[in-house]
This record gives sequence, C-alpha cells and structure tokens, in this order.
Amino acid sequence: MAERFHTIDGETLMNKPLTPIRFVIDGLLSQGLHLLAGAPKSGKSWLALWLSVTVAKGEEVWGSKVQQGTTLYLCFEDSRLRIQNRLFEITEDAPPQVHFCEESVRLGEGLEERIEQFVVDHPDTVLIIIDTLQMVRRPGIDLSYANDYTDLTTLKKLADKHCIAILLIHHLRKQKDADPFNRISGTTGLSGAVDGSFTLVEERRGSGKATLSCIGRDIEYRELELRRNESNIWELVSDSRENRDLLLPDIVLLVSDFMKDKTEYHGTPNELAELMGREENKVSGRTLSRLLLQNCEELSRRGIRFSTRRSNGKRLIDLYVVPHGADSADSADTEGSAPTIENIDPVDPVGTG
Repeated sequence: MAERFHTIDGETLMNKPLTPIRFVIDGLLSQGLHLLAGAPKSGKSWLALWLSVTVAKGEEVWGSKVQQGTTLYLCFEDSRLRIQNRLFEITEDAPPQVHFCEESVRLGEGLEERIEQFVVDHPDTVLIIIDTLQMVRRPGIDLSYANDYTDLTTLKKLADKHCIAILLIHHLRKQKDADPFNRISGTTGLSGAVDGSFTLVEERRGSGKATLSCIGRDIEYRELELRRNESNIWELVSDSRENRDLLLPDIVLLVSDFMKDKTEYHGTPNELAELMGREENKVSGRTLSRLLLQNCEELSRRGIRFSTRRSNGKRLIDLYVVPHGADSADSADTEGSAPTIENIDPVDPVGTG
C-alpha cells in the first residue's frame, strides 16, 4: 500500500480544539528550545541563575507569572564555589527545587541520557539551562549550518518530548548590526532550530543597563529595557509591548464574566468579540475563536460548554452554561458538545517558523 500524508483540511483545523502553548514564563519563555546570547561578562549568566531560582520559587519574572517546578542549571563554566557566592547575592533562600551541576558533559557523550534521567527523577521539571552551548558541543566538528542545526535539533527533541523549556546560553559576535539577532555567533542554523532567541546587549560595557530583545515562534517581538541592581539582578525598566493582546488565561475570565447572567449565547465571533471586548484590549473575531478553541477545556471546568458550527455561510459560536453539579459530557447533546482536545502542534501564530 502506498504511503500517504496524514492531512487535515482547513475547515476542520479551524474548528478543532488544540492544546495551547504552555509557557514557563507567560508570554516570554515557552516549552521548547531557546537561545540566550550575550557578550562575554555582560551578565547573561547572572540572568540565567536568577531565572533558574525564580522559576523554582514560583515567583513572577518581570511581572509575568511562571509555571513553578524543578529547574536545573548546568553551569559548565563555573565552579560550585562561584555559584554559591552568586546565590548569596541574588537570594536569601534558594529552594530545593533548583539544582546545579558543574560536571561538563557533551552531546553524544552522555548529555542527552543525563537530561533524560534527571527528568525521570524529577518529573515536575520545567526548565533546564545549559551554560554554555559551546561547552556541550563535540570538539573538532565543523561548525557548519548542518552541524549547528543537528546539534540543536537533538536538544529540541528532548525539550518537546518532556514538555520542558531548555535555555542555551551563547555568545554574540563583536561586530555591530542593526538586527541584534544577526549578532548571534554561529550560522543561521542555530536560530533556525530554536523556538525562541534572546539577545542581551549592554548599553555600554559595565553600564549595568541592557536591552533584552526577544523573538520566537510563540511570542511577539519585544524589547525589554533592563537595569542590573546592586544584587546583580536584572530588573525591568520598560517593555516595548505596551498594547497587549489577550493572554490565554484572560479569555477564560472574560467569558466567565460575560456568561454569569446568561444560560446560553449564539452569535458570530466578531459579534461576541464586540460584546466582550474592552476598549483598551480589543481583539478580532479570529483571535477570539482561536483563544476559545485552545481554552475550551478550562471553560468546561468552569461550567461553560463551547462549540462552533456553520449556518448560512457564517461561522457561529455557541456557549452554554452547564448547571452546577451536572456532568457536562452527559448533559450535552451530541451536536453541541465540546470536541475532544488533541495535542497537535498549533499553527505558528506569528509566522516566524
């Protein structure tokens, strides 16, 4: 029998609930493989250390919520004494959920297996930081596009398999460039293989002020102006993302509030967006449809059933409030019941893949 592609048509895809992208740091660091590049001694390792501790504590990062869990910082360029000294600078109490290892292990020589075993031993792992990428690459290999892409693809598969974020610390070229991402050392195979890239560029050497430029498949481009305080923690000064789109948790709260005095609603996505929209945070009907599809499981837990259908050439949204204590699956008819959520890779929302 001839092999065939397993395809899905556009109409079915736009009506199928998919598991939303999960973020370790909301709107900034998603599950997957990421690159943080900066000049030598620019403070990127201080930033990485602070992130590993902050996520393990479950504290916010620059005003964004985190997915609390175990973190692992592979500090291959530092000693245990240096990490201890730095911990005492950035925190009064490091949690047991953050782990450190200074034993250098390379790709193809046991690194993958040790990461796998760590995740098995700590199933709540959410973030692994590798400092630096160069320390885990095989010595003497040709740093071509193909090898750059292959090495990072190996790590990306690990991140995707275990639904964790892996953050690689890397270097910038000395040459200036209007696009900070063009300064990332290596070929474009590096940026092509990762889900997100971050560059930390100081205003001037030792100024304690820097711009963190962020780009990725699952985030919008943004620039964060940071200042390093007396404890070597990078604090947020300003964020270029002033007009924020709805974050995923917001849609659940908005729909819950909209339906609190209703038993059901029927209308087009644009009509619903207009009824629910806030002047400072309007969204299109298409954006609303996507957010509803990706959050129908959470809506169901809150007693709101969601489905879509077509009528007279229009796409319609149906919302029903399920009585408290009723089983939504049993109380819903077949036509209106919410479809089963599938773990399918979501469509790239920003077209950077």
